[in-house]
Amino acid sequence: MAFLTPSAFPFLMCSNINVSLSGKIHVFWININYCGKLDKKLNGNEIWPIPIYMKTLILMVALTFTPAFILSEESSWEQLYNGKDLSGWQTTGNWIPQKDGSLLIQPREGEKGWQRYDAYLWSKKKYKDFVLHVEYKYPPGGNSGVFFRVGDLKNPVQTGIEAQVLDSIKKKGKVGPHDHGGIIRTIGASKNMSKKPGEWNRMIVTCKGSHLQVELNGEKIVDIQLDKTPMKDRPLEGYIGLQDHGVPNNLYFRNIKVREL
Repeated sequence: MAFLTPSAFPFLMCSNINVSLSGKIHVFWININYCGKLDKKLNGNEIWPIPIYMKTLILMVALTFTPAFILSEESSWEQLYNGKDLSGWQTTGNWIPQKDGSLLIQPREGEKGWQRYDAYLWSKKKYKDFVLHVEYKYPPGGNSGVFFRVGDLKNPVQTGIEAQVLDSIKKKGKVGPHDHGGIIRTIGASKNMSKKPGEWNRMIVTCKGSHLQVELNGEKIVDIQLDKTPMKDRPLEGYIGLQDHGVPNNLYFRNIKVREL
């Protein structure tokens, strides 16, 4: 967030422009009816009234550059799931594209247990430093996982990292590594941010070097250095995947995208 003050940009006088992380520009006008004397202070910086003739100019600048910021932000994301088919993925599992653009994992009859790694949904490309965004909803008791930096698809548990996806809404007390949002074999979420079964959850995983952060439903729940955990010897680059945990774990996923850092 940036504030423009007269000391930095005298020609803008009292304009206060707020550039948000989403790339949008918000322009605030302060007492535009008069100009020429000190009016307010913001965080110790002088804020001056804006001349009326500057209002149109600043508004034009905001409207000109805002679409460019938004376009730049959106174009930096790679859509891992196109909402139609499994292009870009590899799996033997029963992952079914839905009419609403979501993706259903519906294990076939007799497909039980989680040690069927080829049935997981794997990216064809490896990723190193990135921000991964995924939304999902589970049934009561539903279980899955978001895998990343997996070095060997035949052994993802030992060569990758998993953020747990689990219906933990009824969990009481402190949540652990095997509860929703936890990093398996490493650390539990700092807070239980689970939604009710049937409601959409949003997980954002950020990996940069050994630094790992996980955000769940708007709350940062994991912030660790992997080189100081049991995951210290795991690859720093690998595949991204979603877990097929077997019958009866039918889960829906959508808005699966990644932005490389």
